[in-house]
Amino acid sequence: MAQDDTIKKPGRLKIRPDFLAVQKGTRLRGPYFLLEMLDRGKPGEAPRIGFTVTRKQGNAVERNRMRRRLKEAVRLTTGVPFKPGHDYVIVARRDTLNAPFDRLVRALRERVGESVDRKRPRSIRDGHTSAAPDNTRTPGGTSPAIRNE
Repeated sequence: MAQDDTIKKPGRLKIRPDFLAVQKGTRLRGPYFLLEMLDRGKPGEAPRIGFTVTRKQGNAVERNRMRRRLKEAVRLTTGVPFKPGHDYVIVARRDTLNAPFDRLVRALRERVGESVDRKRPRSIRDGHTSAAPDNTRTPGGTSPAIRNE
């Protein structure tokens, strides 16, 4: 049985440099997880997905349960348009542990759908300086608000 070229089964991210590279891409925040996405510039290759659960989210049993729930949600979302040639990292939040599973799957579909539509850089401030005045004070100097001139 030949697999359709437009829908490729996602691969896995496993090595640290790949995870670090994806951090430089687009970030989509949500209540249950953070989705990071990076275009590798290789549209002919299958998308790759990695999962991260930090230690502050709980003990090893809880972290593994969160990771398993996210993996199953990805497995069940076969119709989700993971873009070929892109890397995705799903960073779990504490709410992933107790969220109803159908909401978790729905949130994943929404976030991945947003990543397909979105062409925004990771940070709005990239290449842009703030117009706010510098409000720092020098030691021993007077505050601009109480200066008598």
